[in-house]
Amino acid sequence: MASLPSLSYISATDLIRLRPSSKLAIVDVRDEGLRSDLGHIAGSWNFERDNFSEKLPALMGKLEGQEAVVLHCGKSQHSGPACANKLVEHLATLLSKKEIEAAPQVYILEKGFTGWASAGYPVCTCGEAFCEGC
Repeated sequence: MASLPSLSYISATDLIRLRPSSKLAIVDVRDEGLRSDLGHIAGSWNFERDNFSEKLPALMGKLEGQEAVVLHCGKSQHSGPACANKLVEHLATLLSKKEIEAAPQVYILEKGFTGWASAGYPVCTCGEAFCEGC
């Protein structure tokens, strides 16, 4: 039986360490306007919180082969955790129906994009929904 998906927090420092050595996706759930105005984590994908549930099938397609996924919003206090919980519930449903064999580890980025940017980590302003890493 496949293990149930789990959810935990990850610091920006740990994400930087984990990123080069694993199959990892970063999902920004802020709206496109904020992402464009303030920038985003280089290499992240945008799946806005307002239609996150409807976009779960598209996200699942992008997550194929990923070992972990990190979700965040501005500060990871509301929207990021809410979307991460929706993803975990969706993954659990897919596992129970045997529609997937394994689920990626799901993380919430501590302090969100604000914490990431203020720590001086790479920020991109490309404006693409699926950033290739600026």
